[in-house]
Amino acid sequence: MAVASSGIVKQPTWKLYYELTKPRVVALIVFTAIVGTLLASPGWPPFAALVYGNIGIALAAASAAAINHVLDQKIDEQMSRTRGRPLPTGGLHTRQALLFAALLAVASMTILWWLVNPLTAVLTFASLIGYAVIYTVFLKRATSQNIVIGGAAGAAPPVLGWAAVTNSIDPNALLLFLIIFIWTPPHFWALAIFRREDYARALIPMLPVIYGVTYTRWQILFYTILLFIATLLPWITGMSGLFYLGGAVVLGAVFLYYAIRLMDPPDELFAMEVFKYSIWYLMALFAFLLIDHWIMPPTFSVA
Repeated sequence: MAVASSGIVKQPTWKLYYELTKPRVVALIVFTAIVGTLLASPGWPPFAALVYGNIGIALAAASAAAINHVLDQKIDEQMSRTRGRPLPTGGLHTRQALLFAALLAVASMTILWWLVNPLTAVLTFASLIGYAVIYTVFLKRATSQNIVIGGAAGAAPPVLGWAAVTNSIDPNALLLFLIIFIWTPPHFWALAIFRREDYARALIPMLPVIYGVTYTRWQILFYTILLFIATLLPWITGMSGLFYLGGAVVLGAVFLYYAIRLMDPPDELFAMEVFKYSIWYLMALFAFLLIDHWIMPPTFSVA
């Protein structure tokens, strides 16, 4: 690892490109997409859907992340959380990032269109545009409800994974979409509370910047209650069984505890504890969905 004359440690080029893809975010996206793929089939899903489908989804998510880096680099320079990213530091140039994003997008669409099905390719491309352009360029800078509206793109992966198997938009997949869509605001608003000064400096109208921390805490509690209710729907509709229900209730109860505790937190860092738990919550919830699917005989068929 080389050290620049300024004393800043220079990362290997491959690592800078890897960082452009936001690997931890993409990992969660792909995990929910894989769960969607596995839930869509009573048995083991077709190889093309499981492997090529999720590779294509991952590449599209990575492309969207790289485009987000390009479009947000001025903002990233002003925020302590993001000023160390490859573009603000000069580790990579804008043209390099754009070319990388384009290659990822082309590879994704080629794989999904020719090796999976056109519907999955179209839905995935729509999600890419939704996050990389509609959210990043317009919603993020225009409204304090940016996360609520823009959350649709981030909630799509289970639908994409499901469509890779069935070549259709299934109501059960839309339930998973709904869960992630409602999960997104309390997840991001907890981070926004902790980083509100960063967002204010960058002129990003996040909810705590515009309406204050107390109002945001109430909104987090409101959405967490909605989320608790929404996570019961897979059991109510017969999509999942008692194993999932038990997991959803316990996970949701803990999330509610965090949301209520956030109303009068012990310290400033507690908002980050809520944020971190929300990530584990979503991963565990989808794991319960998958395990329950393997335990419980399916009540629906693949078209």
